[in-house]
Amino acid sequence: MRKKTFAVAALLAAATLTLSACGSGDSDGGSAVAVVSGDTSQQAATVLDQPFTKPDLVLTDTQGKPYDLRKETAGHPTLIYFGYTNCPDVCPLTMSNIAVAKKQLPKAEQDELRIVFVTTDPDRDTPAALGKWLKGIDPQVVGLSGKFATIQAAARTLGISVEAPHKDKNGKIVSTHGTQVVAFSPKTNGGYLLYGEEATVDDYTKDLPKIVKGENP
Repeated sequence: MRKKTFAVAALLAAATLTLSACGSGDSDGGSAVAVVSGDTSQQAATVLDQPFTKPDLVLTDTQGKPYDLRKETAGHPTLIYFGYTNCPDVCPLTMSNIAVAKKQLPKAEQDELRIVFVTTDPDRDTPAALGKWLKGIDPQVVGLSGKFATIQAAARTLGISVEAPHKDKNGKIVSTHGTQVVAFSPKTNGGYLLYGEEATVDDYTKDLPKIVKGENP
């Protein structure tokens, strides 16, 4: 089996993780090196040799209630994405792609799937703001907000870099963050697949039936 080596942003990460300011074009590489199995050049998903452990994370959902990520998603196929509602491009596109693909699944599998959107801009993305934004994409998506430091630390365990929101040269607040979607297996609860922002509706439509079963695409 061929192996590819990628530069990553965290010690245990296993693919190239880029930073995006959602429209600014900013990017950054990581320093650690890890190995991923297989020829991924023709695949949207990168299969990780060393799956990520699901973050031990408790945040606030769109109903204002505590949401224990590990407890609530245990045994469920789960997709996790870090982004923010004021993002003009990458975040809404990624979430819309996943939502459209999800609708192609049988109803029972849609109900099994957990899609979790964790804000990287919690000061503006209150539970109410998250709920309003996600309602227009997919009301079943779990939107989580909380303390920035907690969110940043959780993202780091998945090799995803998140920087504190800041004003750009035009005075607009931007949130610079990794744009990867991590898929967790319902069998092991490990994060074994990584999708970049290039993943399309067709990619997710093709892969979700296998993800809900904990299989490799």
